[in-house]
Amino acid sequence: MSDNNQDFFLGRQPILDREQSIVAYELLFRSSGGSNAATIADDLSATASVILQAFTGLGIDTVLSSHRGFINVSADLLMSEMVELLPRDRVVLELLETIAITPEVVERCRELKSKGFHLALDDFLFDDVYLPLFDIVDIIKIDLLALKPGQLEVYVNRLRHWPVQLLAEKIDTPEQARHCMELGFELFQGYYFAKPAILSGRRADPAHLALLKLLGLVLSDAETSELEQIFKRDPGLTYNLLKLVNSVAMGMRQKITSLNHAIVVLGRHQLQRWLQLLLFAHHGAGNLNDPLLQLAATRGRLMELLAARVAPGNRQMEEQAFMAGIMSLIDTLLSMPKEEIVEQLNLPDAVRDAILQRQGVLGEMLRLGEVMEQDDYGAAIEILARLPGLGLAAASRAQIEALAWAASLSVAA
Repeated sequence: MSDNNQDFFLGRQPILDREQSIVAYELLFRSSGGSNAATIADDLSATASVILQAFTGLGIDTVLSSHRGFINVSADLLMSEMVELLPRDRVVLELLETIAITPEVVERCRELKSKGFHLALDDFLFDDVYLPLFDIVDIIKIDLLALKPGQLEVYVNRLRHWPVQLLAEKIDTPEQARHCMELGFELFQGYYFAKPAILSGRRADPAHLALLKLLGLVLSDAETSELEQIFKRDPGLTYNLLKLVNSVAMGMRQKITSLNHAIVVLGRHQLQRWLQLLLFAHHGAGNLNDPLLQLAATRGRLMELLAARVAPGNRQMEEQAFMAGIMSLIDTLLSMPKEEIVEQLNLPDAVRDAILQRQGVLGEMLRLGEVMEQDDYGAAIEILARLPGLGLAAASRAQIEALAWAASLSVAA
């Protein structure tokens, strides 16, 4: 994003399937409007800005990777020729609940469907006026927070008569997700996957314990021989290390002759970063569509980029910021209290304070990353006021760069 477009910001929220893999993102436009809260002047200009940012300025692959993008569509945009400029194989047109369902609207939806577009109904509340669309739209999004107790089951039973996919949105907890799965929902939206299910006294599985021990040794600057011993006890880790070092991404031209050689060639900084990401890659069996891996990678990279703006030239702070971002989700990964996990690692005080208490500069940046993930740009502006050298435009550029980095990530797992 250029400074000339500093009033325009793009949010991105993951949409998951029943296997909890990312299959799409909803793209959300926000404008600072010169105030302390995010505002949208009107639906048409807001969506036009999403289209401009996502499909021209930023590049579709940067924003969506290989996934589809859900784009909010108002009545004006739906009826305009502009909507047909969108790549029909990459987008889902999300019909806003503000659209009056007239015969003209129904006919326009049928026309767009015949041209290869996918359609979704947003924030759906059951009304007979939508009946003509049920045979046209592909997806119906149901906002869990908008329904009274018992209504969700009624909606699902009624909608089973039509060939539509059901998407549950604003899911806050894994329990809500499980309930929606039992009801037959196929798609899910919300950050429930980042909510830890803490089990008192639980120990991580052996693979995670080995990774945590390795990470602790690296952070404490242990001898290479100590690192070798951990690798030697875990053939899978050894294989992954050699795979990483010999990968094209590492640009190796020499043959790796030993574990010691691999560790030296990789370097402590790269080894530390790889171990942090591998924790999450192991959680998703190496699946880059795993939402927790994507969120952790994006958050870590965002923190690193923000630190470069807050403290230019301070590489140590950048490294600590990346670590704080990645490790802030470790309790979700291991289903253990953060305090227990942090005790096993020799983390710098600034990282520890940020993770456990959201204190210090790193803590403020971590809170900033979290509210930006939640598309709360009003809160983001308040936090930015306490961070020197940062504005919302710069933070948004960093977020887009972090999203691109996570999308292109190749983890040896």
